[in-house]
Formats: sequence, structure tokens, C-alpha cells
Amino acid sequence: MAKGMREIKRQIKSVQNTRQITKAMEMVASAKLRKAQERAQASRPYAEKLKEVVSSIAAGTQGVSHPMLESRPVKKTAYIVITSDGSLVGGYNANILRKVTDLIKSKHTSSSEYGIFVIGRKGRDYFRRRNYPVVEEVTELSDTPKFADIKSLTYAAVQGFETEQFDEIYVCYSRFINAITQLPTVERLLPFESVQAEGPTSSYEYEPSPDGVLEVLLPKYAETLIFGALLDGKASELGAKMTAMGSATKNATKMINELTLTYNRARQAAITQEITEIVAGANAQS
Repeated sequence: MAKGMREIKRQIKSVQNTRQITKAMEMVASAKLRKAQERAQASRPYAEKLKEVVSSIAAGTQGVSHPMLESRPVKKTAYIVITSDGSLVGGYNANILRKVTDLIKSKHTSSSEYGIFVIGRKGRDYFRRRNYPVVEEVTELSDTPKFADIKSLTYAAVQGFETEQFDEIYVCYSRFINAITQLPTVERLLPFESVQAEGPTSSYEYEPSPDGVLEVLLPKYAETLIFGALLDGKASELGAKMTAMGSATKNATKMINELTLTYNRARQAAITQEITEIVAGANAQS
């Protein structure tokens, strides 16, 4: 019985140590989440201004055209998939990877019909193990990524569309709703079906020409949307991690309570047995 009680005490101590770790990780993720939300929100005005200028050119200028605004027969599709580098993020990676693979299976019959640009070690490892065609990858991003970290990948994807290596591009990420809810999202990035800014727009004069401005702005707009999806995905990752660590902490507390109850019962049983043996010995001597 004493040996069993010692084992239960070791288990309680082990779970208490685990709870301290998960609680600390939950608090760290919570602090980082606030910063990630602020960065995601701060990036939106720039994207909206680009959208306003592009929509102004596309809607208000006759005869303006650009490959990014025109649909063509789809021979090959590119997918930009945003995942995490680390674990302990609940179903964050599994949800988006499942959605992407389901889409690929429904749209394609051969790996020659698509290519994958993947951000995050979890996504890279997932696709490599299953022999998916990974075109380019970016891993080991910080919790506060910069555009320079994914510049080469975004440039390669957008250039691939402009040079007709790909005929459409989808960006796949987890849209941040709140700390508990992250929505796996797949959006068509290119070609732009319609670029219409919300609310009133300003009137612009373009130099050297509307076509020249579009030639510069449309790739930047596409790259901005990819970076915005990354910031949204990073907020979702931290939200999922905070939730997962919070659940782990609650489960550890519940386990400690159950083990403590088991320990107390075992201790009471041991005391009762000792008293019974003492009484039995006393009766035998009388």
C-alpha cells in the first residue's frame, strides 16, 4: 500500500509540473495574440488603399487590361498554404490541411495539374510525406513575421501567374475570428474576379499611364493579400495555442484532483488497516 501511495504522489507531482508549463504557455500565447491581432489590423488600411486605387483604374479607365484581371483556361493551379512551424496548437494545422487536400482531390486528377507554395514546417512535412508537388517553402518564421520573410515565395507565386506557369492561385489559411474560433479558409487570389473598394473613392490622375500603374500595383496588391493572410493565420495559430494550453491546464487540474482523491482514499484505507491490526493484536493479548 505504501508503495502505491508513493507512486500516486509521484504522479501528482508530475502532473503539477506539467500544469505549470501549460499555464505559462497559455499566458505567453495570450500576450503574443494581442500583438498579432494588432499587426493584422494595422496591415488592413494599406491593403484597402491599394484596393481603392486598383479598383479606380479598373472601373474608371476604358481599355485598361492586365493578365491578373483576366481569366483564362485553367491548366495548372497554385496553392499557397499557411501553417505553423510548431506543435501544441490544437486542430489549427489539421483543419486547414484537411480542407486543402479535400479541395485538391476534388479538382485534380494528377499532381502535374497543381503546385504548392507552403509556409510553415507542419505543412511542408505533411505534403512531403505524401509526395505532393511542393514548389517553394518558407519555415522557421517568428511570431511577428515580416514581409521580407516571405518575399521570395510571394514573388515566385505571382510571377508564376503572370508568366502563365499557373492559371489561378488560391491562398489557404485560417481566418481569425476570436481566440476560440479560427475558420479554415480557401480564397482565390488570382485572377482578380473584381476589385471593388467599399465606400466612396477618390479620383486620381495616373503617370505615366493607368496601364503602367496597374503593372506595378497589381503584383504588390496580390503580395499584400498574401502577407495579410499570413498575419491572420499567425493570430489564428496563437489563438489556437492559447485555447489548447488552457484546455490542457484545466485537464491537468482535473487529473490532480482525481489523483489527490485516490491518494486520500488509499491513505485512509492504510490507516484503517493499521488500526484494525492494532485492535486485533490487543484483543489477542487480552
